[in-house]
Amino acid sequence: MIKPFLVVAIISLFLIGCSNNDTDATGQDLDHRSVDKDPVESIDLGSEYMYPLTGMGTDEEPNNRIVSVMVNNHPEARPQSGLSQADMVFEILSEGNTTRLLAMFQSQTPDVVGPVRSARPYYFQLAGDYDAVYIYHGAADFIENQLQQSGIDNLSGAQYDGDGHLFTREAFRQAPHNSYLQFPAVTEVAEGRGYTMEKEYDPLNFDDVDRSDIVGDEVEEVTVSYGSDRVRYVYDETDEHYVRYNGNTQTVEYGDETPITLENVLIMETRHAVVDDQGRRDIDFESGGNAYLLQKGKVQKVQWESVDGRIIPVRDGEPVDLLKGQTWINVIPNNPGLSGISEVE
Repeated sequence: MIKPFLVVAIISLFLIGCSNNDTDATGQDLDHRSVDKDPVESIDLGSEYMYPLTGMGTDEEPNNRIVSVMVNNHPEARPQSGLSQADMVFEILSEGNTTRLLAMFQSQTPDVVGPVRSARPYYFQLAGDYDAVYIYHGAADFIENQLQQSGIDNLSGAQYDGDGHLFTREAFRQAPHNSYLQFPAVTEVAEGRGYTMEKEYDPLNFDDVDRSDIVGDEVEEVTVSYGSDRVRYVYDETDEHYVRYNGNTQTVEYGDETPITLENVLIMETRHAVVDDQGRRDIDFESGGNAYLLQKGKVQKVQWESVDGRIIPVRDGEPVDLLKGQTWINVIPNNPGLSGISEVE
């Protein structure tokens, strides 16, 4: 019999792909890179404006441009810096069974984000869909050509490698896990490239809802398995948010150990295709499909759709409101997709 509030949902994805060759050692100290997170609870919900990716209130019109950063998620790149201040994070497979993260920032501005890794087409296409500046560190020549021909505004760590202004190479980790974006320099450098750094965005759909109003099954923990790498979301009933883990290791900021906590987790299945002998992928972000939405300890079966390039949950053709706060989107192959979920007592 399934016990209420003590249900574990497990997504087992048996993926075949090329292994990642990154094997460098991890450093141990990043005290000077600690992040002072401005908790979302401190923002006045009765304010005149709202941030478009979080729904949180603000007294000033949020017209700063979204900045998206390609964040390394190799085991030797963890814990990362800056993720606790991301409005939204996409976690997607790259080669093999390793994911990378596209972290989008607008409502908060970290000092440092990283480590930063190389570009992939479906990541920079997502950045373009959200009208965000795309920041990455290098790419294969043909991918670099695709990016430059796409017209998407971008900044590459390969061009500013270790300049000490936009990017630094840190000694506590070895390449390719040691390239860090100095976030406060982004606007200056981007404007110097002729990019517009003021934008107006339509907000996503947000609402404050009681837990009893959310239609779904009660679950305390959900595990997403990317081959040998597992991502876990554990619901904190007291603070009404999800705490993220890689396996048994909690996802925190490197340096001050600020935890990554989330109000919304969307797990969406879509078509993945391996397109070359390096294991690179093509991933469908247009056709829509099945998804699970985790909010306040409940899991809802929904669909996902791309509306004006932005990924949103829908039910019966109508958008499902997000809770105000931060969102993590896990993208998984549709084979086996969500059918791999099982409830365990």
